[in-house]
Amino acid sequence: MLKQIRFTLVPLLSGLGLAFIIVLATPSLRDALLPLLSTDGFSGSHMSYAKAVKRAAPAVVTVYSERISTQPRYMQQQSTVSEIGSGVLMSSDGYILTNYHVINSADVIMVMLSDGRHFSDVQLVGFDTVTDLALLKVNATNLPTIPVDESFSPQVGDVVLAIGNPLNLGQTITQGIISATGKQRLTDSSHNSLLQMDAAINVGNSGGALVNSHGDLVGITSAQFKTRSNLDIQGIFFAVPYSLAKDVMDKLINYGRVVRGYVGMDVTAVDKDGRDVTNNHMAIAGMRINNLDPLGPAWQAGMKEGDIVVSMGGHSVSNIQQSLERIANTAPGTELEIKLYRDGKPQTLIIRIAELETRM
Repeated sequence: MLKQIRFTLVPLLSGLGLAFIIVLATPSLRDALLPLLSTDGFSGSHMSYAKAVKRAAPAVVTVYSERISTQPRYMQQQSTVSEIGSGVLMSSDGYILTNYHVINSADVIMVMLSDGRHFSDVQLVGFDTVTDLALLKVNATNLPTIPVDESFSPQVGDVVLAIGNPLNLGQTITQGIISATGKQRLTDSSHNSLLQMDAAINVGNSGGALVNSHGDLVGITSAQFKTRSNLDIQGIFFAVPYSLAKDVMDKLINYGRVVRGYVGMDVTAVDKDGRDVTNNHMAIAGMRINNLDPLGPAWQAGMKEGDIVVSMGGHSVSNIQQSLERIANTAPGTELEIKLYRDGKPQTLIIRIAELETRM
């Protein structure tokens, strides 16, 4: 056996060595093959994300907003209250995504591009309090736009870069990794699924771009979920995923507001044996109803706490977030067939989707 391995291995290694020498000795072959062996972002002495920043940074803007004080003059410490945030140019004709809390109650909004151009006549197209997103529009053309890869799906461990203007210090880049996906418990709605990362987000970063190592948009950053708890948190920051942000933007452009379907139930993922799914290795077979909105659509359809839903509208429940998004994207008034198990016995119900009412 050893003789056979030696007989095969020696010619193979000799051939590889000869090929390597030929490539090094032939400039045309060397120039053609060596670029294929290089990794984007790496050089002989260091790793850099400069290319990603150059692709994405021109499309990240600073958003200034001012609210005129309504207090009596003798009580005023200043005539206006100013806010600062960031935004992302989503189209060359001036659509900009930012955070809603950046422009909330603003009387004047101004946008400044990274090249120094200013726009003071900024239109508020619409906003969505559930995702804390707002869509702005400036009257311009041929603006730089953020690179997008529709096929990219963020995964835990991906390197990400946050681009914004923290504390009005000028455009700044922070780097980290995606720590978790599908975070919902920080918000008041199951319709908002956040990315968690450790790239630093501070006041002024809100509404900026979270991009991957190629400069493609991963999400819209937000500092609200840190500051509203008034805690000194280190290494835990959040962003609205690009897919969700784009869906909100498209609805604001087309309808001026975001309409979501609503059924009125809180659920927990379970496996085929009805046990709570506690890790990524357990397959989801359905969702158990924990709470029902009194007089809500689910309650009116006859659903009860403890029911395990296994199918909605002909789609099996194998991913809780996808099921909730499917409900949100269903037009109010639509009837869906629900298949569930109650006390181990199968049942079929019809539920009429209502419209989710959002708080201002």
